[in-house]
Amino acid sequence: MDAGTKATWNDEQWRPRAECREMDPALFFPVGVTGEAERQIVRAKCVCEACMVQMACLEFALRTNQEYGIWGGKDEEERRIIRRMRRHQRKLAQAS
Repeated sequence: MDAGTKATWNDEQWRPRAECREMDPALFFPVGVTGEAERQIVRAKCVCEACMVQMACLEFALRTNQEYGIWGGKDEEERRIIRRMRRHQRKLAQAS
């Protein structure tokens, strides 16, 4: 998915190729960030690392403001940082 493509819930172009498509979705939605949840986050991110559509998944999550879970190998805080950086870059581009 390129930067000009609008992400929607109906975009099925990348989903059928996702490594996680037949896995328990609970793996990608840990409760908490310590103990077993921390290990779960690591396992989920390992699945994402091996996925050929990791970037499309991440872009989907960013464009649709997914607040929870592991998407494209990034957790909630990592996606917040990316969104913040993109907003900053847009502001800089508008100022030039």
